[in-house]
This record gives sequence, structure tokens and C-alpha cells, in this order.
Amino acid sequence: MIVPRLPGVQIPFRSSERASLGVEWELQLVDLETRQLTAGAVEILEELRPEGAEDHPKAKHELLQSTVEIITGVCTTVAEAKADLAGTLAEVRAAAGRRGLDLMCAGTHPITDWQTQQISPKERYLQLVEKMQWLARRLQIFGVHVHVGVRAPEKAIPIVNALTQYVPHFLALSASSPYWVGCDTGLASARSKVFEGMPTAGLPYQLSGWDRFEEYMDTLISTHAIESVREVWWDIRPHPDFGTVELRICDGLPTLDEIGAVAALSQCLVEQFDTQLDRGYILPVPAGWVLRENKWRAARYGLDADIVVDEKGTVRPVRQAISDLVEELEPVARRLGCEAELADVHRILAVGASYQRQRAVAAASGGDLRAVVDSLVAELRDGLPVAGPAGAPSTPAGGHAA
Repeated sequence: MIVPRLPGVQIPFRSSERASLGVEWELQLVDLETRQLTAGAVEILEELRPEGAEDHPKAKHELLQSTVEIITGVCTTVAEAKADLAGTLAEVRAAAGRRGLDLMCAGTHPITDWQTQQISPKERYLQLVEKMQWLARRLQIFGVHVHVGVRAPEKAIPIVNALTQYVPHFLALSASSPYWVGCDTGLASARSKVFEGMPTAGLPYQLSGWDRFEEYMDTLISTHAIESVREVWWDIRPHPDFGTVELRICDGLPTLDEIGAVAALSQCLVEQFDTQLDRGYILPVPAGWVLRENKWRAARYGLDADIVVDEKGTVRPVRQAISDLVEELEPVARRLGCEAELADVHRILAVGASYQRQRAVAAASGGDLRAVVDSLVAELRDGLPVAGPAGAPSTPAGGHAA
């Protein structure tokens, strides 16, 4: 006798304003003298907590006490999101400075050993470490997450599936983690490979609709693999509570310029797919083997990767694919008011992604990775450099200055 399955968990999708935007930025606290990652988040966040409030509304704890995550409110434009982050960044920087600390961001810290780090005193993180052990304790990694609003759950999964074909574009553009505990890994993004060690991280499963997403989450929860949907850390995922599609693939970005560029790319892609769904189009679902291969190529080679663009095995440079994508999205960017930020993608291509800039600093300093830390601190303060490792100007022909 076959017993029918009882109805599983229902996951309400709190639809949000179309193409609304939110950004999360994980900042590293570094000691000004040693250049090491240094605990300080507990004291900084306590100082910044408004009187009578439980937490600061836009500065949060992360897994490690050497990290402060800053978040935006719900924004309409990329420029608004950048300004929102800049305001909180100034608060955190001032509080860090009073403790002999400064801020930087990259996918990993070039020299600090993860075994020296203290876990944040939050029950959620303590439970995570207890459950995952070494996999969680070594998560000395940092990212940028971009949320884009979607109005209906039936759109969220098709948009997630379609966005996966751009994982190599986002990863190559943001790759900023060539170093791990003082060693050059040979990768552009070591962070992406470290994070894949977590059982619910990595590329999303390609599901056919919201009902299948609910069914899968029900299976994970009922089998005690996870306690809530928040523990599914896919590179791109629907976020039911916020009513967004969340792009989590990017390494930590050193500058607001780069955050603006990937936020614009994210907002434009989601808006384009949303419009296509309204027009009755069926969005593409890339082959799983292509996605896995392309993510690896971007993690290994960054902007020098050749990615697979069809199931026949055709390849093309990811750098050219990114340039073509920006050109394709320019009309969408005009409608969304993020033309300047989308054009900053060209600036990154001209001066090099962060992993390239970091390696150039290391080479110029005779391999001293403390100089790399100093350069990342300076970039967070001053913005994207005007020239890259090869001396290329940051405003190529057809590009736009910041």
C-alpha cells in the first residue's frame, strides 16, 4: 500500500517591488600594525547600536569577530544603494579607527591563519560550527550579496535558473581571493572553492518551479539537514522573506565602484528576465555540466578564462562575454538609472580584477603580502585605481569616468 505524502512546508514569498535593490558587504577588520585580521566586531557594534535598539539597523555580526557586515535598506537605484553603504561604512570605519583597526574587503585575507579567529558570540554561528566543525571554522571568507526584487514566486525560480549562466561573468569580475594563509593558491577565487565545502553551498539545483523549491526545502528540513531556508547558501537563490533573487556568487569587493558595477549588472539582468517572462518567453536553463565547468574556469583563471557558451562545447573569452553583456544591457540600465554604474564594468576590465591587482602589488613588493593588505585598505578608502597592473587607464575608449 502506498501512503500519500502529506502536504509539506509552505514557503510564502513576500513579493517585493520589481527591480528593487539591496546589497550586503562583508568587511574585514585589520590591525594597522600587524595587518592581521583582528577581532573587534563585538565592541564596534555595541558602540554603534542606537540607544534602546537591540542591534544597529545596517551593521551586523558575521561568523567571525573580525568581520562586520553592512547592509542597505530597500533601494530603488544602484546610486542609492552605494550612498547607503557609504554612510554605514563611515560609521564603522570611525569606530574601528578608535581601536587601532582599519577596514578592507577581499574574498580572503592574504596572510591571516583562519585557526586564529574567534567565532561571533551568536547562537546561530555557534550552532553552525558545532554542526559543521572544520568546514565552518575555516570559513575565513568574505563576499558581496546583491538582492533584486521580484514580484511573484512563479518568477523567482525561472530567473534563478537563467541567471546561473552568468556565474562565470560575476565570479571572474569579482575574483579577489588569490591568497590563502600566506600562499598564492594559483586561483583567482579561492573563496568560491572554500565555500563549496559546505553541504548546502555552491551552484543551485535547477528546479522547475516554486512548488519544487518548497518540496526540496521540506525534504531538507524534515530530514534535519537544515533548520530553515536561510541555511541554503546557493550561489544564486530565491530569498522568500525579502521577495528577492539573491546573487551570492561574488567574492568580497574592495571598492564601492566595483560593488556598483556588479549591483548594476545584477539589477539589469533580473529586470530583463522579468520583462521577458511578462512577454511570455521561456527563460533558458543551462546544462549542469556547462555551469560546473564554467564556474571552475572562472575560479581558476578569472578574467583570463575561456568559458563554454553552448552544449556543443563552443568557447569564448569571458572578458569578451562580459563586454558584450554590458552592451546588451545598456537599454535596461537607462530605464533603471544605472548607466554609469554598469559602465564601471569596463573600468574593472581595464584596470584588472582585484586578484590581478593584488598579485601585481605582491610582485612589486618582492612577495610581501602585507603590502597587499595595505593596498586593499587604500582601495576601500580611495576607490578603484586609475590604472591597473599593466598601466591601463580605468576609462577605456567608450567607457565612463566615475
